[in-house]
Amino acid sequence: MPSKSRNTGKKKARKSGWSPVSGPSTLVQAAEDYERLAEQYPEEREELLMEAADAWRDAGESERALAVYERLLGLGLGLGQGEGEGGSERYDLVDAFRISVLWDLQRREEARAGAAAFRARHPRDAGAWMFVAECFEEADETATAAEWYTAGITHVLGAGTPVTADTVEEHPDGFDLESLVIGRHRVRRLLGVPHDDWDEAADELHERRASPLRGRMRSLDEMHDPIRLRRLKEEGPKALEAEIRELAEVMEPEEEEHIARTGPLRACVLFWPAEEFALLLQRRPKAVEAYGDDHAAHLRQVERSLRELSDEGAPHLAVGRATVAGLQAHAEAEGGSPDTSATRSAYAAELARRGQATTWPPPRNGPCWCGSGRKYKKCCGSPAMN
Repeated sequence: MPSKSRNTGKKKARKSGWSPVSGPSTLVQAAEDYERLAEQYPEEREELLMEAADAWRDAGESERALAVYERLLGLGLGLGQGEGEGGSERYDLVDAFRISVLWDLQRREEARAGAAAFRARHPRDAGAWMFVAECFEEADETATAAEWYTAGITHVLGAGTPVTADTVEEHPDGFDLESLVIGRHRVRRLLGVPHDDWDEAADELHERRASPLRGRMRSLDEMHDPIRLRRLKEEGPKALEAEIRELAEVMEPEEEEHIARTGPLRACVLFWPAEEFALLLQRRPKAVEAYGDDHAAHLRQVERSLRELSDEGAPHLAVGRATVAGLQAHAEAEGGSPDTSATRSAYAAELARRGQATTWPPPRNGPCWCGSGRKYKKCCGSPAMN
C-alpha cells in the first residue's frame, strides 16, 4: 500500500509550476522531469525514479529505463533486500522490472542471471514473480514459464499451503496471486499437460469472475486454447475486439433485452479522466473530500477500490468513465445533489446499465482501463502502482 506521503514531491512540484506531461512526443521530457524532481525531493526519490523509468520505457529508451532501475537498486533507499531490517518488498519488484527490461533489450543471459539471483532470494511478492514468469512466457519458453508460475505461487502462499480458490482469494496479495494461478493454467494448457488440482482452482477462480452474459461463459480451457492465444498474440487488440463483436451478434433478443434492462455489470467504480477531474474540482469543490486533489492518487484509488471489491467476492466489476455534465444530468433527472456519494453511486450504476462502463480487470496485456494506451500490467495494473 502506498504511503501517505507518496505524492508529496509531485504536489510540491506542481505548486512550483511543474506538471507531468503525456503523449508520445513528451515522454522523454517527462522522464527527464521525473529524474530532476527526484533530486529536488529526496523523500520521494523512489516514487519519482519509478515514474522516470516507466516514462523512459514507454519512450522506447529501454537502456535509460534500465539505468534508472539499477540506480534504484543501488541506492537502497527504502527498498532494502527482502523484508529485513529497514527494508521492504519493493526491492524485488524493482528487480523484476529490471529483468523485464533486460529481456526487452535481448540481453538474455543477463536476464537469466538476474532471474536466478531473484529466485535465490526466495521473495514473496506475487507481482514480482508474475513479471519474471511473464518474461519467460513472452519469450516462448513455456515450460520454464510454467516452473516460474508454480514457484511463485509456492513462495507467496508458503510450502504446504493448499492452493484453492478460497486460499487465493483470502490471501492479502490475492489479486496478483490469482494472476499467477491463472498464468500457470495458461502455460500448462499450451504445454498440453493434464489438469491438476491447481488448474481446478484456476477454473473456479475464473468462474467466479466470468462474464455475466447468460449461457455465454467461456471456460478457462477455451480462453487459453493455444490457437486462440496465438491469434491474439499475432493480431493484438483487433482479435479481441472481433471476438466481442462476434459474441454480440449471436446474442438472442431476450438476452439483449435483459442486458439493456438490468445491465451486465453489478458493481461500477467511477473514474474521472484528468480533464474532467480538474473540471469537477473547479465546479464541485466538495468533491475533494471524496477524491482528493491529486489525479494520480485518484487513479490508484480506483484500482484499489476495484481490487478490494474483488477480494470481497463482488463479481462483474467495471470502471465508469465519468463526466461532470453526465453527473449533473443524472442528478437533475433523479432529483439528487451531485455532491452526495449516493448520487455518484447511482450515476456509476447508470453508466453500467447503459453499457458505458469498461469491464474490470482488463487482460494484463490489454489496454489499461484509464485510457493511457499502455498495457494494463504496466499501468494501473502494475504492482508498483498499488
